[in-house]
Amino acid sequence: MKYKLIIGIALVSLSITSCKKEVENPETNTSFALSDAMLKTTTTAVAETQPVKNELSFYGKITADNNKMIDVYPLVGGNVIKVNVELGDYVRKGQVLATIRSTDVADFEKQSIDAKGDLLVAKNKLKVAQELFDGKLNSESDVFEAKSEVNKAQSQLSKIQETYKIYNIKAGSIYEVTAPISGFIIQKSINQDMLLRNDRSENIFDIAEISEVWALANINEIDINKVKLGIDADVTTLSYPDKVFKGKVDKIFNVIDPETKAMQARIKLKNPDFMLKPDMNANIKLSYNEGKSMIAVPSKAIVFDKSKNFVMVFKDRHNIETRQVEVYSVVGDVTYISNGLKENEKVITNNELFIYRALNE
Repeated sequence: MKYKLIIGIALVSLSITSCKKEVENPETNTSFALSDAMLKTTTTAVAETQPVKNELSFYGKITADNNKMIDVYPLVGGNVIKVNVELGDYVRKGQVLATIRSTDVADFEKQSIDAKGDLLVAKNKLKVAQELFDGKLNSESDVFEAKSEVNKAQSQLSKIQETYKIYNIKAGSIYEVTAPISGFIIQKSINQDMLLRNDRSENIFDIAEISEVWALANINEIDINKVKLGIDADVTTLSYPDKVFKGKVDKIFNVIDPETKAMQARIKLKNPDFMLKPDMNANIKLSYNEGKSMIAVPSKAIVFDKSKNFVMVFKDRHNIETRQVEVYSVVGDVTYISNGLKENEKVITNNELFIYRALNE
C-alpha cells in the first residue's frame, strides 16, 4: 500500500512538472516586442476562407491574332526596284513597302484609257439615237440599246477605277506595294532586284497587328476535362520571366493534334509595348476551382523550418505567436491552409523570417 502511494505521488509530481514546462515555454512570447522601426515595415494579411484553386502548367507559344493578320500579295509581276522594310519593322497603313517596275501596270493604264474612250463613244451614240428618236427617224428600242451600251461602258470603267483604288495603281510602269493595315512585318519573301512572275501565288509580306496576341496552350489528354472556358491563365516567357501576362481561356479547340497528342486552348492577351512576339515559347498556368473552400493566406507568410510550415500570428507588437500549420496546396501567391489557422487571424507577410528567428532561436 505504501509502495502504491509513493508511485501515485511521483506521477502527480511528474504531471505538475510537465504542465509547468508548458507554461514556461508558451508559443506566444510576451517578452518580445517589435521596435518602432520594425513595426513600420512589418505588414500583415488577414486569413480568409476562399474557394480552393488548383493550377495546371502547360507549354505553348505566342501567335498573332488571325483576325488582325494580313497576307500581302503583289497585283502584278515585274522587277523589284526597291524594298523599304525589313522583317520585324513596324509599318503604318498605306505605307509603301516595295516598288515594282512592271509592264502589267501599263496594261492596266491602257485598259483605263480604252474604258474611258468606250464610254465617250457610247454617250455620243446615245445622244445621236435620242436626237433621231425625237425626229421620229428611229425607234425607241434604238434609244434603249444605246443606253445599255452606255451602262456597260460605265460599269467597265468603274471596275477599273476600283481596281486602281484598291491596289493603289498609278500612271506609268511603276507599281507600289502598300500596307493594308498598321502592324509588324512578321514574314517577308521579297528582295531588291528579284523578278516576280505575274502568276505568282505566294504572298510577299505578312503584316500582324499585335496590340493583342494569342497564347496557345497544348493541353495533355489527361487534363482536358479540367480546362474550361473562362478559367484564369498566367503566361510567362523566357524573354520576360518575371513578367506575368494575365488572361482567360476564351476558346478551346476540340480536336487532338495527331502529332502532339494534345488539344489547344487559346488565351487572349493584352500586349503593352509589343513585348510579346509571334512564335515566342510560353509557359502557361491555368487555375481552376476544386469545389471546396479553405483558409488562404499569402504564400510569403509561410516560414518553412525543420520540415514544418509555420506562420507568425500577429495580435499586437507585444503579442506574436509562432503557429505551426498544415499546408494543403500552394497556387502562385496563395497558400491554402488545411489546419492550424482560423479565419480573420492576422499573419505577418513582411519581416516574418526575422521575427520567427528572434522568437525561436
